[in-house]
Amino acid sequence: MARFSIRESELEEHFIRSRGPGGQNVNKVSTGVYLKHIPSGVKVKVCSERSQALNRYAARKVLVGRIETMALGRRSEERKRIEKIRRQKRRRSRRAKEKMLDNKRMHSQKKGLRKKVKGFDV
Repeated sequence: MARFSIRESELEEHFIRSRGPGGQNVNKVSTGVYLKHIPSGVKVKVCSERSQALNRYAARKVLVGRIETMALGRRSEERKRIEKIRRQKRRRSRRAKEKMLDNKRMHSQKKGLRKKVKGFDV
């Protein structure tokens, strides 16, 4: 939060009832956290844990991540991760595919030469 100069006074925090498994704790206690950064207008709602303290921490972490994405744009960690996945899923060019298949064939032939020959004892 210090890196992006986010102060606690700029945050609006409300506690809401969580949902999902958790039994009586979830039904009676407001463990969910709603956090809003007033200057940027970024809103975050976290209900992932059964503890209010853990949800408060998680909400601040998510808020900083979203503000970082807004501030840094393409250079943010989230953007880097998305680009990496996109590169991994991209189709190979025909030449790269042929080269990869040639290497596979060569490796297969090399392994085939290691096989024992039937009917020949040493």
